Amino acid sequence: MEDRSLIVLEFTKIKEKIKTYTQTSAAKEIIDELKPYDSVYEIRERLEETREALELLGKKGSPPFEGIYDVRDAISRAEKGADLSSVQLYRIGGLLKVSRSFKEYIARKEDEEAFPVLEDLCQGLVSLKRLEDDIFNCLVDEEEISDRASETLFSIRRELRNKNGSVRERVNDLVRKYSKYLQESLYTIRGDRYVIPVKSEHKGAVPGIVHDQSSSGATLFIEPMSLVELNNEIRELVLKEKAEIQRILAQLSRKVYTNITVIKSNSKIVWELDFIFSKAKYASQIRGACPVIKEDGSFHIIEGRHPLIDPELVVPSTIYLGGEKTSLIITGPNTGGKTVTLKTVGLLHIMAMSGLLIPAKEGSAVSYFDNIFADIGDEQSIEQSLSTFSSHMKNIVYIMDKATAKSLILFDELGAGTDPVEGAALAVAILENLRERGSRILATTHYSELKAYALNTPHVENASVEFDVETLKPTYRLLIGVPGKSNAFEISKRLGLSEKIIEAAKANVSSNALIFEDLIMNLQKRSIEAENNAREAASLKAEAAMLKEKYEKKLHSLEKNKDNIMHNAQREAKSIIKAAKEEADEIAKNIRELERMGYDSDIRSKIEAQRKKLKNKIESIENNLSEKEEEKGKKLTKVVPGQEVLLAKLNQKVIVLTTPDPKGDLQVQAGIMKITVNIEDLREVEDKQSSPKKVNTKREVKLNLRSVSTSIDLRGLDAEEAIYNVDKYLDEAYMAGLNEVTIIHGKGTGVLRKAVADLLKGHQHVKSFRLGEYSEGGSGATIVTLK
Repeated sequence: MEDRSLIVLEFTKIKEKIKTYTQTSAAKEIIDELKPYDSVYEIRERLEETREALELLGKKGSPPFEGIYDVRDAISRAEKGADLSSVQLYRIGGLLKVSRSFKEYIARKEDEEAFPVLEDLCQGLVSLKRLEDDIFNCLVDEEEISDRASETLFSIRRELRNKNGSVRERVNDLVRKYSKYLQESLYTIRGDRYVIPVKSEHKGAVPGIVHDQSSSGATLFIEPMSLVELNNEIRELVLKEKAEIQRILAQLSRKVYTNITVIKSNSKIVWELDFIFSKAKYASQIRGACPVIKEDGSFHIIEGRHPLIDPELVVPSTIYLGGEKTSLIITGPNTGGKTVTLKTVGLLHIMAMSGLLIPAKEGSAVSYFDNIFADIGDEQSIEQSLSTFSSHMKNIVYIMDKATAKSLILFDELGAGTDPVEGAALAVAILENLRERGSRILATTHYSELKAYALNTPHVENASVEFDVETLKPTYRLLIGVPGKSNAFEISKRLGLSEKIIEAAKANVSSNALIFEDLIMNLQKRSIEAENNAREAASLKAEAAMLKEKYEKKLHSLEKNKDNIMHNAQREAKSIIKAAKEEADEIAKNIRELERMGYDSDIRSKIEAQRKKLKNKIESIENNLSEKEEEKGKKLTKVVPGQEVLLAKLNQKVIVLTTPDPKGDLQVQAGIMKITVNIEDLREVEDKQSSPKKVNTKREVKLNLRSVSTSIDLRGLDAEEAIYNVDKYLDEAYMAGLNEVTIIHGKGTGVLRKAVADLLKGHQHVKSFRLGEYSEGGSGATIVTLK
């Protein structure tokens, strides 16, 4: 990929934004080297890893990067067998903790969605829990060694504390004794030795060693002779402590050296994960979608937004090129958004080919290109004494030399900067040459000749940026299939130019040109109407597809849960049969015992009674297993929408939504889900009044689809991510039958707490909520009672 195109299309700015989400300088360096990948396979793989990371952020919250540092220098030093400092060892311990935590973070339960790319990457992480524990047992933090790092260190420090206590008592006695000779009645420390501040004129009154003096010379800091021995002992213990610490650090360094291959491998994977989740966090910020990657040069960007324009101001554009069309000629007024359209297409392709999600709607597609060439902006070169036209032409010459059938080419104001007639002719020749090569082209222009070229040339499409003549402002919307109209006469008229002058101007324009302009206006009106209808239809279709996918996932989960219920039922049946067999064996044993006793009438009747008991037991088990569903209620042959019935297989009350089709299939509402079942599986709901006692079924009707935690941690998330996670969590908690849950949002600035409270106020599953008590996390947690 051309470096110049990456600069012109401002991909470097995108990379700088991604770097703000990284945890380590190693990941920043990976981002610095990021550029479009060379193969379609790798592009799809990198996009998938970003999509998976984004989904994991939504499902599980922030990844476990706490305590991670760039430890490449420490690893390099350890590889050489050198001793590491406490800071380096502590940070390597942090790396090991992150590596272990990530394996737990990425691990999924049986009923959870798979993340194959990230799971495959994390397979390479090796947990070194023993070394991690050794490091953190010895190091309290980057600077402090724990007393429990070794018995020797513990003994030295205990003795050191005792000696310091003794010397303080002794020095306090000396301060009182020599108080009249002292500048102040206190002691201090100079060079790890206890000293007292003696007035210089009384230095002879306090025998000892002078260690320092004040800047004025009025005070001498003297170590009394009676303290010298104690200070020496303390100094000796300090040296022993230092030597023991060095020994402990050296021992830990050797353990790191022994495992350096694994640590180095883990570090590379963690840097890569840091890079991947930085891409995902950026994708969340721009509301990115994972595009389809095509290989035929066609693309369809649905409501694409330039990621460097303020989200409040950017106008989404739907841009497509494909089928028989290989070139798009965009016309329209200045400041109408033509250049932004070019940059959006180019930048979104570069982002997708670099494994980044793009700011566009789901279902958008981009194509793989071996190169993207861009001649955009006024790049007049003063140093080379080149005019604007010459500067552009120099770029165009380079593009013409390098372009292939696999290239995307972006021309801004092609042919501008010179005589309009010659410029237009040159632009047509350039476009036609590239079109014949098979290159994909987007070009902006003001020349009418290029509009006619697009209308008359196969595989070339006109497009324009919409302009509102009423407000004299561009709408920045792209209209494909409609050439742009100059609007010069209409704009001049609204700005107050005399009607007479406008009519004179029109007289100087050929009638064919005016007819052409009117035709364009009519086409534009029809195109706008058609596009509005298409956009509304596309929006409804996308919404329907999203709902379909959502309920298909829930149905799949329900089906999976049904299988689990059936499996549990079978296991319970086996248990019952086993118990029955044991009882039957006992009965048979009794029969054999009776037979040995003889065959008088009384014994025969007892034998017969035991045999009958055995027969009845077996029949009871068989009836219990085969008629289990019948006991749940009477089978139904006819149902009507709105009727409450029992779904026998799940022992779940549901509401009928549709009448059965010829096969007996119908749709029912189960909790918050709609599912399709057969009428054979439905039973009549028993009359509640006939029940001998009241049974609280409020929670029983909810499907306990999977084990749900009683709390959710939102710390580290932005408000938008947090609200999405809480809403999803409350659904799951409600369906699992939880009565009370805890939402951990932390204290911080209170933004998360307020956002959570706003959601809970109107949530369908929430009965009440309050801030936590002191033992529950205080204002850093919200306790929610579910309906």
